[in-house]
Amino acid sequence: MISAENIRKTYGNLEVLKGVSLEVKTGEIVSIVGASGAGKSTLLHILGTIDRADEGKVVIDGVDVFALKDKKLAEFRNKKIGFVFQFHHLLPEFTALENVCIPAFIAGKSRKDAEKEAERLLDFMELKDRLTHKPGELSGGEQQRVAIARALINKPSVVLADEPSGNLDSKASKALHELFFDLRKELGQTFVIVTHNKELAGMTDRTLTIKDGVIIQ
Repeated sequence: MISAENIRKTYGNLEVLKGVSLEVKTGEIVSIVGASGAGKSTLLHILGTIDRADEGKVVIDGVDVFALKDKKLAEFRNKKIGFVFQFHHLLPEFTALENVCIPAFIAGKSRKDAEKEAERLLDFMELKDRLTHKPGELSGGEQQRVAIARALINKPSVVLADEPSGNLDSKASKALHELFFDLRKELGQTFVIVTHNKELAGMTDRTLTIKDGVIIQ
């Protein structure tokens, strides 16, 4: 699903990634761990095409992503990559249902089709009775499940998650971690997860450790 070769990234005089290569198979759940500043989030942003590498190549679902022009790359990102962040980034003025629908609207789907898929996902997330609630009316765990539904609305090839349980208590974190594996079982979803949570990392199929800009494990 993902192949990255010799990814290098420098900010000013700081070389953050020093030739990272990795592969992630379809349906695999892979965690990336390491100390703060090791380059985990930078790598995730490059895999997600939010940022470009200075050197190297990223192929996602058979597409050499950085060979695409900006507009085509934005379309690819919207349809093929789902994102989940530590801070949910839900729009406070919209309901849970409307927040989930937004990527589908950007992709050109009709309101009817988008809302049908959003309702299905929110039902799967056990949020069927929260469709019309705004983020401020939801718990942290509920907000994060809405964010995951939003990431899944366009049936992406891969979901990239950056510290997805970082703001949750232990009970909500455990439920979120189990949800990733439920989604893999039900949808065959591929996940790459940056985390400091040792329990989550221990549950994943493989753990990659970044230290000083390279993968050491």
